[in-house]
Amino acid sequence: MTDIIKPGMRLHSKVCGTGVIVIRPGARTFDLRCGGVPVSPSGDRDPASAPLSPYDGGSQLGKRYTHPDDDTLELLVTSPGAGTLSDGDTPLVIKEARPLPASD
Repeated sequence: MTDIIKPGMRLHSKVCGTGVIVIRPGARTFDLRCGGVPVSPSGDRDPASAPLSPYDGGSQLGKRYTHPDDDTLELLVTSPGAGTLSDGDTPLVIKEARPLPASD
């Protein structure tokens, strides 16, 4: 998806059940894909549009995903699926949780 994305926007995979909400849209334009196919703002699915392989690593419910080289993009998975979230050919990674401060 090369359109401008905004915080709160819901995006869906065309090839699996993955759904995300944009938490932070990023500082640049991203080519957001799931299963190797561009994501869509509509819930329309077309499983015949492309095979998932090699983008079949899946997405996990409730996890936040970010670009490995640009953490200005953040997506929250609201519906898990079989497809891997990516920026073009670069798979997105699960954002690590910040450690809580120690309490004494």
